[in-house]
Amino acid sequence: MKRLTFSLIALSTLALAACASLAPYGPQQAGRGQGFSEQRIETDRFRVTYNGVGAPGPVADRALFRAAQLTVDQGYDWFEVTQRWIDGRPDSAGGVRPSVSIGAGSGRYGGYSTSGVGVGLGFDLSGPQPTSTTLEIVMGRGARPDRAEAYDARGVQDAIRMRL
Repeated sequence: MKRLTFSLIALSTLALAACASLAPYGPQQAGRGQGFSEQRIETDRFRVTYNGVGAPGPVADRALFRAAQLTVDQGYDWFEVTQRWIDGRPDSAGGVRPSVSIGAGSGRYGGYSTSGVGVGLGFDLSGPQPTSTTLEIVMGRGARPDRAEAYDARGVQDAIRMRL
C-alpha cells in the first residue's frame, strides 16, 4: 500500500510538471502570460521583462537575450544592466530550496518527565512556478565599457540563441 501511495504521488508530480513548462521564446500575448515585454524609459534606456515558468535561470537568459535583441534593433552595439529584479525582488536569487528543521523539547507533568527530538524535511512538490526577470538597461554605441554588467549585444545573441 505504501508503495502504491508513493507511486501515485510521484506520477502526480510528474504530470503537474509536464503541464507547466516554459513556452517558446516570443512576446507576451496575454497580460499574465509567458513571454517578453519592454518599456522605453528614455531614448537609450529600457526596462525589459521576461515572464516564464520553471527555474529562474532560463527565464533570466531570455530576458538578457531580449535586451540584446532590442539593443541591436534600436541601432546600438552594447547594453549595460543598471538594475535587475527576479520575481519582483532586486538582485534576488529566486527559487525555492528544500528546508530542514531540527527541534528538541522536554516536559514534566506530575511525576513524569518526557523528552523528544524531531527532524523535519520539506520539499515543494507543487511543480514549476511562474517566475520573471526584469532588467533595466542603458544602450550605447562603439566599444563596450569594461564593466561586469556591460554586454556586447551581438555576442549575447550568439551565445544565448542556441539555448532558446
